[in-house]
Amino acid sequence: MAQYSRKEILDEAKHLADMLANTEEIDRFKQVEAKINNNQKVQQLIKKIKTLQKQAVNFQAYGKTEALKNVEEEIDRLHEEVDAIPIVQEFKETQGVVNDVLQLVSGTISREVTNNVITSTGGNLLEGTTGTKWGDEEAANS
Repeated sequence: MAQYSRKEILDEAKHLADMLANTEEIDRFKQVEAKINNNQKVQQLIKKIKTLQKQAVNFQAYGKTEALKNVEEEIDRLHEEVDAIPIVQEFKETQGVVNDVLQLVSGTISREVTNNVITSTGGNLLEGTTGTKWGDEEAANS
């Protein structure tokens, strides 16, 4: 079995990241993100939300609970308005697809490493146990 250095593994991870960055899903995400960044209505609403969030922090710091409640309600209303814009919905969908792809890759790597450890130690994949008897020896020596 080949041994790999940490640098070799990180180089391969960077290569994999480059491959992922050049997938159809990421291209679509970048296109939709650019549309959002160029959408004046979305940008104005985001700016309003950020301003209100700063006000909310001040109201909270000074104990102005009624004003805070009103600002938080307006923030919620603006969030709903932003979320109702079709390009925002599309952005969230593409973001979800990208996250799913990243989770799939991460899960696959994790599962394959675990399976490799199990099989290389003579373990049982179905039980998810390695072939090492460390726990048995420790129990016997107690």
